[in-house]
Amino acid sequence: MEGDDCGFHYGDGTNEAQDNDFPTVERSRLQEMLSLLGLETYQAQKLTLQDSLQISFDSMKNWAPQVPKDLPWHFLRKLQALNAEARNTTMVLDVPPEAWPAEKESQAEEEMMYWDPAEDVAADIYSFSELPMPDTPVNPLDLLCALLLSSDTFLQQEVLLKMSLCQFALPLVLPDSENHYHTFLLWALRGVVRTWWFQPLRSLGSFREDSVVLSRVPTFAFVRMDVSSNSKSQLLNAILSPARRQWDCFWHRDLNLGTNPREISDGLVEISWFFPSGKEDLDVFPEPMAFLNLRGDIGSHWLQFKLLTEVSSAVFILTDNISKKEYKLLYSMKESTTKYYFILSPYRGKRNTNLRFLNRLIPVLKIDHSHVLVKVSSTDSEGFVRRIRAIMCSVARSPCRRVSVEDMAHAARKLGLRVDEDFEECQKAKDRMEKILRKIKDVDAYKRDELRLQGEPARRAAQAEREFCQLQWVPEPPEKHRAELRRRVLELRVQQNGQEPTSGVQEFILGISSPSPSERQYFLRWMEWGLARLGQPRPRQPPETLLTLRPKLGGPSDLTEPLWPEPLGVEHFLREMGQFYEAESCLIEAGRLPAGQRRFAHFPGVAVELLLGGLPLELVDGATLSIPVRWVTGLLKELHARLDRRSRLVVLSALGVPGTGKSTLLNTMFGLKFATGRSCSPRGAFMQLLPVAEGFSQDLGCDQILVIDSGGLISGALASAGDRFELEASLATLLMGLSNVTVVSLAETKDIPPAVLHAFLRLEKMGHMPNYQFVYQNLHDLPVPSPKPRDRRQLLDPPSDLSRATHLEKQGGGFRTLAGLAERQHVWHIPALWHGAPPMAAVSLGYSEAIFELKRCLLENIRNGLSNQNQNIQQLIELLRRL
Repeated sequence: MEGDDCGFHYGDGTNEAQDNDFPTVERSRLQEMLSLLGLETYQAQKLTLQDSLQISFDSMKNWAPQVPKDLPWHFLRKLQALNAEARNTTMVLDVPPEAWPAEKESQAEEEMMYWDPAEDVAADIYSFSELPMPDTPVNPLDLLCALLLSSDTFLQQEVLLKMSLCQFALPLVLPDSENHYHTFLLWALRGVVRTWWFQPLRSLGSFREDSVVLSRVPTFAFVRMDVSSNSKSQLLNAILSPARRQWDCFWHRDLNLGTNPREISDGLVEISWFFPSGKEDLDVFPEPMAFLNLRGDIGSHWLQFKLLTEVSSAVFILTDNISKKEYKLLYSMKESTTKYYFILSPYRGKRNTNLRFLNRLIPVLKIDHSHVLVKVSSTDSEGFVRRIRAIMCSVARSPCRRVSVEDMAHAARKLGLRVDEDFEECQKAKDRMEKILRKIKDVDAYKRDELRLQGEPARRAAQAEREFCQLQWVPEPPEKHRAELRRRVLELRVQQNGQEPTSGVQEFILGISSPSPSERQYFLRWMEWGLARLGQPRPRQPPETLLTLRPKLGGPSDLTEPLWPEPLGVEHFLREMGQFYEAESCLIEAGRLPAGQRRFAHFPGVAVELLLGGLPLELVDGATLSIPVRWVTGLLKELHARLDRRSRLVVLSALGVPGTGKSTLLNTMFGLKFATGRSCSPRGAFMQLLPVAEGFSQDLGCDQILVIDSGGLISGALASAGDRFELEASLATLLMGLSNVTVVSLAETKDIPPAVLHAFLRLEKMGHMPNYQFVYQNLHDLPVPSPKPRDRRQLLDPPSDLSRATHLEKQGGGFRTLAGLAERQHVWHIPALWHGAPPMAAVSLGYSEAIFELKRCLLENIRNGLSNQNQNIQQLIELLRRL
């Protein structure tokens, strides 16, 4: 059998019943594997995405598995961090340091303590070849299979998303060959979105972004019949790889642990894609294409093979011999319209037999001699790969079948395969989403007509409350002006409170208020994807510059006018709920509404359930550039009640100009879900909650970490921008004032954004000094320098063109001294995000390892009390009111 063929079984809420249907032998093998990996306890209660996000002792160390039960967690941690070596999960023996060679012990101690960014490597004491390395008893694809079996559908979806960012081939069909109970993974692939270069004939090209589930592309399947000396996976990797670069999208037998015996995986269908970048030297195909790989012999997995013949533009069959049995199998496909190609590596003495059967198949499969290729050890590999690529391009240019993953799912249903999306909860959530989206014909009109409390009413209310708040800093404010502002605020809030939630908002509230946590999560995912597709297809920025986009400097005259169009998202519906709550609370405070007549008091509790489920919630309203204090206070009070005695909190914020990679950094560091890319990101600041494992909370000094992403609030506008600069400086002061730890993300220029610098100095006067970490991200794949003292001085020098803040420049030295920013650990140089050129690039190993070191440093500072005094949620509420 082909050494690299492996497969999966799929797990979700129905697995308990599914496991009971297994034959005794198969169930025994599966249970033994789950027991070996310590996953048997997760068959009744599945692992969730929130389980995988917990901060624990392991979050602070670069550890290697020592027993089989460590393997799933190590793999999950590496994958969460987008580490390209996640599939190379191996075990090491638990060897005490005294057993090491003396020189290795010294080297290990040294490398554990220091990490040199200039070398772009992270120390790993377990990598020394002299240490005993036992055989890991688990094939990596068996490990992935067991992890998927033990995870709920949302964690499965996250695993596949992270695999796609690492450019790993993804599972498409998870088999149960014993019971012919196969699962097509449509839902698990929904979250994978790719960007590629699209150029119609005689037209200018542009970048297009879409879900891989919805894109119709030519599809090529590779299968094995009986025995093949050639590896399908290695051949596929060569086809997908540009000249002089090898990409291992498909796991194969020559990779680490690739020859380990499989126990629970067989019959898997994997999928990968090629997407053009618009660069001739990198694009092996001129258009997107999909590639399917059936692991195992087609005779043992006939249903999967039948599916591939019905969805593929062409099928490549690898074999050494064609016997009578295989001939009969292929003869049964005589009605198929798919094109077939054979790749032979015949055994000595079998050539005549192969030719005899091939001659019989020519009229049956409608092939000719050009459809038969021979590859032996002496064959020129590069020339052979070029020949196959030419065949594929010829097929794609001719009228051929083009399918999406959704189309494949329809074919799978007809063949009797189960589709993971066909659960009642998932379909109910989808129907509710479609009911909302059917009413959205024009986004701007929908915002105006259905989200009525936003727009102009919300902006005027926010401006009046901002002016009212600023009066507290005036020594003797005119009482008449104060009364006028109070009257204006109440008048606007009365108007808002007189409105009723529209049908779309009511439907949204019903969706997120479902008593079923799974249905709530399904609904949110459907809403995110559905809203993201509004207005598509549309031109996109090149993927390699998605992190380098800049809003225009100077800013518009209206300080709340967007610096770029803000797409309609889930946050707009939650913002509408917040405005209803704000208006009602304001009237109750003023005695204009009896507390017994409240209609929206339950809204914070509904939203907090989403926060606890992993959804980022808006802290600063991106439309009005203000904090809805009553709404945020209501959220925090509800969170305090839900967490009960586990409400000790550390606040970690990330600030920087949009496009400096701060959201990507947070997502990679902690597995969060902040929006990335200016063209799809909301403007407001968002917060997401990270739980700390109970066994680690005492040591770390907190029960939760509240992570704040400043989003698009800091535009990088200079002092000449006037009111916008003042507003941005105030918001930056607020976010940093709430924080124990602040990460400032910088790129291209070493200047701190003026608004952020202003906030530093304001907080310095107040005596509130968070732990600062300055992160310079290499966005253009340039050599990464070491943080030399001269570089640090340049980094911390205030920008020379801050003309309206000259007095800040005079205080710059004091700022640097008090913050202690001359210390090396406060300045980080992060390597480029991508290894290669997107869209086919994977996240670079150097980026992943550097982000891990930054994460370790942040957690170490929190544990050592360097992040200022930790607080509970009640104290955070009071701090929010003061600021």
